[in-house]
Amino acid sequence: MAGVLSLGEVLIDIIADDGATSLETAAHFSARPGGAPANVAVALARLGIPAGFCGAVGNDPFGSKLKSVLESNNVETDCLAVIDGVNTTLAFAWKNEQGDGNFRILRMADTRLDTVMVAAARIPERPAIVIGSVVLTDDPSRSAIHQAVQIARAHDVPVVVDINIRPTLWESADEARTVCQPVMDAATILKLSVDDADFLFGERDPERILARSYPEDQIVFVTDGARGSWFRNTGSEVEHVPAFAIEPVEPTGAGDAFTAAIIYRFIQERRPPVRDDFIFASAAGAITATRVGAIESLPYLSEIEQFLAGR
Repeated sequence: MAGVLSLGEVLIDIIADDGATSLETAAHFSARPGGAPANVAVALARLGIPAGFCGAVGNDPFGSKLKSVLESNNVETDCLAVIDGVNTTLAFAWKNEQGDGNFRILRMADTRLDTVMVAAARIPERPAIVIGSVVLTDDPSRSAIHQAVQIARAHDVPVVVDINIRPTLWESADEARTVCQPVMDAATILKLSVDDADFLFGERDPERILARSYPEDQIVFVTDGARGSWFRNTGSEVEHVPAFAIEPVEPTGAGDAFTAAIIYRFIQERRPPVRDDFIFASAAGAITATRVGAIESLPYLSEIEQFLAGR
């Protein structure tokens, strides 16, 4: 059976692991597999949802490592292209003084996602597709994502859009808004962090973010790391779900675990998420943040259930 398809970047996170709060002061790094769409694919597989990944890596040691990591986590890689003469994408990651993750991405192979790859990805057979905003910054990957969304919409396949704004990849907020808005409008489920909304719209208040105009029946939620998440319930009231109190180790991947958990519940229940779903997703994010990430830290279903039982 074709699984949920994540499209976009799979990369090597070069993570500052010496406590530095900026790249200028970081002196020691660890190389770990990551990339938001790839993280979501692995997180779904660990929750028991069949998952696949569509993207590109270089024909190099990092590319081989990433392909192996996806396959060892039961993620379908039929649509993962290994490209000669191009290096695998890298992302430097560090925590700021508030403990939130920051990223600077060196774009390479991930931009080679193209429409031929998308056309072969069996999107009409998928229970959902998952995309982010990083691959929207360049072509041919931007055109490939637009095609994927068009195919999904034409076949009533739910589209999950997890906006992960990386400011260094955009010339301006105006450019990011112009490029991202059509994809955001096409989403069945739209996730925005407070930082994403601040960059795109100049708005940090979750209730005001949720009060913006969205397509009818679109599911929208807002996250803000350790400060929790917000969503509109069936009565159109904004609810806040506090994050679990934890001793954080590293935030990389926590938001992706959260997104995957919401997708898991959506596929299982086939209804808009309710408060219990966001509590479940918060547990997934909390567990991830207590470990060294990104992909290695993503929880299995049994771990989330055990975590919630203990709370």
